[in-house]
Amino acid sequence: MFDNLTNKFNEVIKNIKGYGKITESNISDILREIRLVLLDADVNYIVVKEFTNNVKNKALGSEVLNSLKPSEVFLKILKDELKLLLGDNKIEISNNNFNTMMLVGLQGSGKTTTIGKLGNYIRKKLNKKPLFIACDIYRPAAIDQLKQIGKQLDIEVYSEDIKDAVQIAKNGIKYAKENNYNYVLIDTAGRLHINDELMDELNNIKKEVNPDEILLIVDAMIGQDAINVINGFNDKLTITGSILTKMDGDTKGGVALSLRHLTNVPIKFVGTSEKLDGLTEFDPDRMVGRILGEGDILSIVEKAEEVINKEEAEQTIKKMNKGKFDLEDFLIQLKQIKKLGPLENIIKMIPGASKSGNISIDPKELIRIEAIILSMTPKERRNPDIIKFSRKERIAKGSGTTIQQINQLLTRFEQMKKMMKMYKSGNNKLFM
Repeated sequence: MFDNLTNKFNEVIKNIKGYGKITESNISDILREIRLVLLDADVNYIVVKEFTNNVKNKALGSEVLNSLKPSEVFLKILKDELKLLLGDNKIEISNNNFNTMMLVGLQGSGKTTTIGKLGNYIRKKLNKKPLFIACDIYRPAAIDQLKQIGKQLDIEVYSEDIKDAVQIAKNGIKYAKENNYNYVLIDTAGRLHINDELMDELNNIKKEVNPDEILLIVDAMIGQDAINVINGFNDKLTITGSILTKMDGDTKGGVALSLRHLTNVPIKFVGTSEKLDGLTEFDPDRMVGRILGEGDILSIVEKAEEVINKEEAEQTIKKMNKGKFDLEDFLIQLKQIKKLGPLENIIKMIPGASKSGNISIDPKELIRIEAIILSMTPKERRNPDIIKFSRKERIAKGSGTTIQQINQLLTRFEQMKKMMKMYKSGNNKLFM
C-alpha cells in the first residue's frame, strides 16, 4: 500500500532537505516534482492542482522563508496538507445498544468478503455481537459465500429463501433484536454498473431499516473511476463512508488522496490483505506517515497486541533477563512473529525503513528455521551447545536442510543471545 508513492516522495524529501534555503524559485522546482509524483500515482489532476497551490501559498509565507530550518517547516506544511486532503474518518456508533450497517457496492468490489472483515473488526475492537443479513438474492452463491465466511468467524448469518431483499432485511433486524445481537451488517446486491433497479432496491432497504451507517465498498484497482462510483451511489443513497478494497494489490494508491476531496465521502477502512483480519482503519495521520516514509509504529503495536500471547511473551522476557533463553523459546517467538503477517509489510511500517528501497523477505526462510528447530530433540533445543556434527547430520536429514544452514541458525542464535546480555548489562548500569 502506497509503496510506489512513498518511494517517490522519499526522493522529493531528500531534495527538499538539500536546500539550505527555501526561495520562490526552488519552491517552484519542488512543487513540480510533487506534482509529477501525485499525477503518476493516479491522483486526480484537479486535486493535484489545488493541493500544490495550497502548499505554495503557505510555503511562501514568512514562517518558511525566515525559518532557521526552512526544509523542516516546508515538510510540515506538506504533511498537514496531505492530512487535510484525507479528512477525518470515524465509524459512527449510535447511543443505543443496537446498530445497523448497510454495505453497498458494485459487483466484484469485494463486498461480501469485506462484510466478514468488518464483522471480525466490530467484534474484536468494538466488543459488539454482530449478525450478518444476506440480502444479495441475485448473485449465484452469494448467500453461500457469506455463510461460509460466517462459519469461519463463528458469526451467524440470517437468510431466507425468498426473492424480497427488503423483507429479508426487515425480518433480519427483528431476529437480531430478539436474539440479543447488537450490530447488524446487511450484505446487499451489487451490479456490474449503477442502475435504477439497484438503487431502488437499496433505497427501499434504507427506508425500512434506517441504518446508522451506509458504507460503499470500492475496488481501489479501478483508479479514478472510483470517484464516479462514489458520486453515483452518494447522489441516490447519501452514503456515510467508503471502504477501499484491494489496496494491497497492484494499485498506485492515488485514488485514496482524491476521494475525500472530490466526493466529501470519508474513507473509513482499507483492505490490506485477503485474510479476514486484513482490514485497517483509515487513519489520516498514520497514512500520511506511511506516504512520507515516516513509518507507522502504532499499527505494529496494535497488531502485536491482537495476535501475540501476552503470557508467553512475559515468560520469554523473564527467561531473557535470567539468561536462560533457548531454542524452544526462540521457536515460540518465531510462531508469534509469523502471526503478524508478511515481515516485509511490518518492516515497511518502521520509521525510515522505506528509504532502504524494495524490501523482500523470503517466507520460506522462517519455515526452514522452524523445520530445523522442530527436528531437534527437546534436550538439543534447551542446550544448543551439544549439537555437534553427528547431531547436525540427523537434524539436516529430518528438516530437509543442509549442515551449513543449521550452522547459520546456531551462529545467529548465539549472536542474538550475546546482544540480549549486552542489552541487559547496559540496562543494569543505568540503574547503578
